[in-house]
Amino acid sequence: MKSSTTVIDLEITEVEKALDVVEQELGEDVARPLRLMFGWCLSIRALLQEKNLSLKRLRRMLFGPRTERTRDVVPEEETNERPQGQGREDLSVKSQSSSPVTAPRRRQRRKGHGRIPAAAYTGCRRVILTHEAFSPGDACPDCQDGTLYRLKEWAMNVRLVGRPPIGGTRYEQERLRCGTCGKVHVAELPEDVGPDKYDASVAGTIATLRYGEGLPWKRIERIQRAAGIPMPASVQWELCRDALARGPMAVYKQLLWESAQGDLMYDDDTRMQVLEWTTKVKKGEPLRADAPQRTGVYTTGVLSMADERPTIALFFTGVYHSGENLRRLLNQRKEELAPPVQMCDGLSHSMPRDLQTIVANCMSHGRRKFVEVADAFPDEVRYVLQCFKEVYRTDAAAKRFKLSADQRLRLHQRRSELILHELHGWLTERLQQRRVEPNSSLGQAIKYLLRHWEKLTLFLRKPGVPLDNNICERALKMAIRHRRNSLFYKTQRGADVGDVYMSLIHTCYFSGADPFDYLTELQRHEQQVKADPVRWLPWNYREQLARE
Repeated sequence: MKSSTTVIDLEITEVEKALDVVEQELGEDVARPLRLMFGWCLSIRALLQEKNLSLKRLRRMLFGPRTERTRDVVPEEETNERPQGQGREDLSVKSQSSSPVTAPRRRQRRKGHGRIPAAAYTGCRRVILTHEAFSPGDACPDCQDGTLYRLKEWAMNVRLVGRPPIGGTRYEQERLRCGTCGKVHVAELPEDVGPDKYDASVAGTIATLRYGEGLPWKRIERIQRAAGIPMPASVQWELCRDALARGPMAVYKQLLWESAQGDLMYDDDTRMQVLEWTTKVKKGEPLRADAPQRTGVYTTGVLSMADERPTIALFFTGVYHSGENLRRLLNQRKEELAPPVQMCDGLSHSMPRDLQTIVANCMSHGRRKFVEVADAFPDEVRYVLQCFKEVYRTDAAAKRFKLSADQRLRLHQRRSELILHELHGWLTERLQQRRVEPNSSLGQAIKYLLRHWEKLTLFLRKPGVPLDNNICERALKMAIRHRRNSLFYKTQRGADVGDVYMSLIHTCYFSGADPFDYLTELQRHEQQVKADPVRWLPWNYREQLARE
């Protein structure tokens, strides 16, 4: 015989009203044990939810987070409450060109999409092939009436060759010795062969593999040894370390100054291990005299944006938090400039007291707190995620149609402000009417949003403020990849070298420049770079090479 169990969802206020009725009808002696039993059930339920959430977080740490898309976190077909303004007819406004701005839709990929054309292989050596039998102006060999002329577009074919990262040439010079005087005559090297064993491109290539793609020294050494070109780890380190003084360091200092003048700053932290500091912690020695309790070592990522240049990426590894590193960077800012907008998370160490910025908080951090409790509170989480979804859909429409900062602000005020206003009222009501236990996981997520609401919604009041800090978190993956593959830096000096290269390489990626070529050219033009580093920034160094 099978027993059926029915689950009834009751609000806290409904149960309290029922207990009040019991107390009036049967007396306090009967109602009191029921109240205690109800409170005990709430405590057990909260503990079970916290246990499940802890296991869920452990799974994410071990196997990585699953996708956080709304349709994967909570099924959309079960949505009971929909925020106003999310219908298709409500999502169209007109830009200055009077073209309708609609939410971006998923396009069906045609078969064969993604094939890379031959013209995209700009790094290949170009070989121009002319027709052997004919030339422009000759008669057509088929019809004998027409005249051949050259087409504007040439046919292209690409042939790729695999090589080890570092290659080279071994010159075997003939030696002749005089049988009488004993003097040895050695064949001369070609004129284009320099005196140094290692070309400037060697250090640039190793630095990009090491600090750009996270390849450890030993792994590069093993690849080179197997290819018959030995490159010991110690030699790689010395080449990268010494190459900084031949141009890259001058450009890095210029990047620090340029980034301090930016209009928008992103910053975030990730943990890092430096053995020099770890040894001090184990011995009980303070890492900083002004903060003896500090025991953590971090890598800070700072992205600086301005209208007149591409994004600059900077990395700082050491015993300082992201807010402290940003404060030291902004010491180079011109006094006449207004405070920049700072996009960061809600942690206190991201905001030192004396840091003069306009703070905006990351909406993804607040959203993620609801994603973590979706299994325990599916209905509430579904409504919150739907609200966030409409805000992000509006922002995607602004990016798709390349709206200006002012146009984007008006678009959000028209679409997103009402949705977020209703969300704020919904969150406040849940806490004030005790429809959600304040100390539960959902209550903590709600209180986080309400506590940072003004900073989370700054994009509704100031042009150009982003929604989240995701771009900085993606940039920090470069440091995280280095940490996972190499585990640690040995000394602070090694960490500083890595920070300089990571900053230059990631700024090259934002600028569309080739870091291999860029680091090489900085060394080859050392004197010019040191004399005027502004002309050798990643987004304009090609123009300078063309001038020379």
